Amino acid sequence: MLKKEKKYTYFEAGEGTPIIILHGLMGGLSNFDGVANFFPPKGYKVVIPELPIYTQNILKTNVKAFSKFVKDFIVHKGFDQVILVGNSLGGHIGLYFTKMYPDLVKALVITGSSGLYESGMGESYPKRGDYEYIKKKAQDVFYDPEIATKEIVDEVFATVNDRIKLIKTLTIAKSAIRHNMAKDLPKMTTPTCIIWGRNDKVTPPNVAEEFDKLLPNSELFWIDKCGHAAMMEHPEEFNQILFDWLQKKNL
Repeated sequence: MLKKEKKYTYFEAGEGTPIIILHGLMGGLSNFDGVANFFPPKGYKVVIPELPIYTQNILKTNVKAFSKFVKDFIVHKGFDQVILVGNSLGGHIGLYFTKMYPDLVKALVITGSSGLYESGMGESYPKRGDYEYIKKKAQDVFYDPEIATKEIVDEVFATVNDRIKLIKTLTIAKSAIRHNMAKDLPKMTTPTCIIWGRNDKVTPPNVAEEFDKLLPNSELFWIDKCGHAAMMEHPEEFNQILFDWLQKKNL
């Protein structure tokens, strides 16, 4: 059940410390079903806003503008401090947000995040009419290709064949490269939990190691037999790692 208020559409469950989840470029809110079910009974409020990835003016289709949208949403909700959890582009938005508004972030959690390494998000688009090619790209996101259901493949195929969405996807890809975080990370002292699939082909394992090396207050956790979306592919393990880390940090 999604709530709608002003320009915001979001999922919300539970009471307690707010965990704000930031989805990726092609990622629906349902990618975080595991997190949304696990954390509310443990004293957390899970909030998943729909990011305006394809709905904002092209000039506001970038990492910086999405971070500002998240800030406005947090202010709208009246939260003092939040735990941010981001996958893929959502991780990048979380990183940029933490750089810009560190006082609002109690802790940051990134998984398969962009921000250091972009494997040319746009390179596959000349073949956008080829369903089998898009299917293969969707399957590459996961260690187990079966997770890329027909529903997921159809959604990606529709997105890359929608001209406006395609232009915005390429705009975001350029923005992700432009907003490389390498120089910023050493100055960011927010506690950061890095959870990464050991078989991630989109943002390979060395990217996680680089994040861990550059961030002064981070811990890195691996999930085996896991691709780019750990919270979808291994939800129980992802939740347990995150919960244990939050407990250890008294968050």
